[in-house]
Amino acid sequence: MKVLIIEDEKAAVENLRYLLSEIEDSIQIEGIVDSVKDAIRFFEKGPSIELVFMDIHLADGISFEIFKKVKVDVPIIFTTAYDEYAIQAFKVKSIDYLLKPIDGDELREAVHKFKQTQEIYRPRGEFQELLKFLKTEKKSYKTAYLVQQRDTLIPLSVKEIAYFVVDTGLVKAVTFLNKGYLLDRKLEDIESEIDPDRFFRVNRQYIVQRSAIQNLQLYFNGKLILNIDPRPEEKIVVSKAKAPKLKLWMN
Repeated sequence: MKVLIIEDEKAAVENLRYLLSEIEDSIQIEGIVDSVKDAIRFFEKGPSIELVFMDIHLADGISFEIFKKVKVDVPIIFTTAYDEYAIQAFKVKSIDYLLKPIDGDELREAVHKFKQTQEIYRPRGEFQELLKFLKTEKKSYKTAYLVQQRDTLIPLSVKEIAYFVVDTGLVKAVTFLNKGYLLDRKLEDIESEIDPDRFFRVNRQYIVQRSAIQNLQLYFNGKLILNIDPRPEEKIVVSKAKAPKLKLWMN
């Protein structure tokens, strides 16, 4: 995989280079540029790169100026210390938006997402067309889970589930009536089975239904507290890296 890094902080470049090497040996860094001007020159040459890691604040301005001067037909993963540009970022060919300091797991997930979209990505198409394709080609999602109630197995509709949670190593579905049911499944499996328009994986422990969300509460270091109904005993903390994705999803 051939990538370009657009970043003006040397420490950030080295950190990203290291994290990428940990993810996959085949990742080749074809270039590193630190300014809007040099990035424009790079793209004008029509380089054969597959993915761009792009900071937003560069040495000579904001990276969005690049798109006003030259056509960029390459998927982009934004890496920045600012979360207020998330909406603007997804108007261009962005497939993810990572906040600094870059988390290794978040980066790995972003690269995995890029690989998943490679086959359907159209270099000459607009990103909105890609989104439209993804929406019209949705797979079928689970509508119910079989759960045990005393000595009986009953189908529990996902419409009744407010959230899924890992509790002492076991996965539990909690309904809007605040009744909990154990599921013989991993949270990762459930995440892939349910409708992502309706449910969001807010952290390693919780998947929450949209209609259960009451509000978002600002927390320290760019994190959020997610308040839902019914309310669990512990706080649901959303990481700094996950916060802009959650806000974008809720919009």
